[in-house]
Amino acid sequence: MKHKVKRIHFVGIGGSGMSGIAEVLANQGYEVSGSDLGDSATTRRLAAQGIRIAIGHSAQNVATADAVVVSTAVREDNPEVLMARERRVPVVPRAQMLAELMRIKQGIAIAGTHGKTTTTSLVASCLAEGGFDPTFVIGGRLNSAGANAKLGSG
Repeated sequence: MKHKVKRIHFVGIGGSGMSGIAEVLANQGYEVSGSDLGDSATTRRLAAQGIRIAIGHSAQNVATADAVVVSTAVREDNPEVLMARERRVPVVPRAQMLAELMRIKQGIAIAGTHGKTTTTSLVASCLAEGGFDPTFVIGGRLNSAGANAKLGSG
């Protein structure tokens, strides 16, 4: 029987990449939760959108998760990762979850050493101004959208 993922928990949700992916998945109808070491404008913004946020890491944060997404900053001995593995819940790296988002739509990937956020913001803005409704996840805030991520129709 195939495992149906409904509830996704993000360990390190306050990061720009993690928060963007979490926001897009929440807008797709997944029940998203997340934890981070500290309160921030990002965690408060996500909470205002209905995403359950826990400050600090605890095994109980993943008690009902069907999948757990981790950033590269999260260590293997994190209590949420340990509990997920104990429960045999998939622990998915951020890059893999982003790849899954890219798989369901046509995508443009911006890579490099410097200027990725600026270039990605420019591409997203041009597509929006051109009448497209792009989905984007950016490493920084896109001022014209008021966010670092958006679920669009394109």
